[in-house]
Amino acid sequence: MTEVLTPELRAVAEEITSRYPPGRERSAILPLLYLVQSVQGRVTREGLREVGEVLGIRTAEVEAVASFYTMLRLGPTGAHVVSVCTNLSCALRGANGVLEAALDAAEIADGEEVSADERITVHEEECLGACDAAPVVQVDFANHDRVTPERVREIVTSLRTGEVPEPSRGEAPQDFRHASRILAGLDSGEGA
Repeated sequence: MTEVLTPELRAVAEEITSRYPPGRERSAILPLLYLVQSVQGRVTREGLREVGEVLGIRTAEVEAVASFYTMLRLGPTGAHVVSVCTNLSCALRGANGVLEAALDAAEIADGEEVSADERITVHEEECLGACDAAPVVQVDFANHDRVTPERVREIVTSLRTGEVPEPSRGEAPQDFRHASRILAGLDSGEGA
């Protein structure tokens, strides 16, 4: 078995865990899962097991959390994740066309989420919590507001050529792994 958390990363994991009060260490589960995801580009069985070891809990308890949150990817994932909200507000403003255009631009086969070149994952999201900006697309967790099918094609094309498009606000992470480091509390995201 390949170790996910090298001794250096195990020390980082212990530092993350130390941010929480004694007896509440399991509250570090999400940042630790993001740490693993930043290393692997996803959370594997080995990563789940190692997070459980750090926290002194069973792998099943870690997996119960990891499988609940769509931001944690348990399967193969591209270098960039394009999430398309298809909830009611977004759907009424054309999200289904945006999703179809994203899948087409990324050349993702029916029933799949990852492009053949493993550069792009397109994921249909139940809700991204930005109904006022519908339809919303996230690229590595950074929001792009009022996205049209044409705009999502531009976004995907940019990602495929190595350019990360500027989000509607804030700075864009370099890629999905970098976004996971930010969510683990290891990078500020500034100067990405």
